[in-house]
Amino acid sequence: MLNDWLTSERIQIRTDITDWRQAVEVSAQPLLKEGTITPDYLTAIFAQREKLGPYFVLAPGIAMPHARPEEGANGLGLSLLTLPHGVVFNSEDNDPVYTVVMLSAADKHSHVELISELAELFSSEEDMQKIHQAKTIREIQDIISRY
Repeated sequence: MLNDWLTSERIQIRTDITDWRQAVEVSAQPLLKEGTITPDYLTAIFAQREKLGPYFVLAPGIAMPHARPEEGANGLGLSLLTLPHGVVFNSEDNDPVYTVVMLSAADKHSHVELISELAELFSSEEDMQKIHQAKTIREIQDIISRY
């Protein structure tokens, strides 16, 4: 199922990103481009980050920026950005971040199955390491095709 959401248009590998804000903005670009989220969605993510700190850094090396459905989500969507050199998100226990998965859901229920499959992927240290080290989008798709 993750392959249905993480198409080649929604996966990016970038070595030129040096700060967390830029990483979040770049990870959002595929979803912004297709209209799954609005610019308000990014504004909400940054506002929550100011209030709560790096709430979306879930585990070592993994960030999943997201906002509430009413804050600019037009539909269910995922995008994935890998940062081979890692970026500091100011999450003491989890920096640097190598993988950013932008999540959008237009309601409170439609993304539950998607979150479950992401959790399974995130819990595989071996597969996450392979994603961090992937040189091509095809390599990433091959890994996520198992979820």
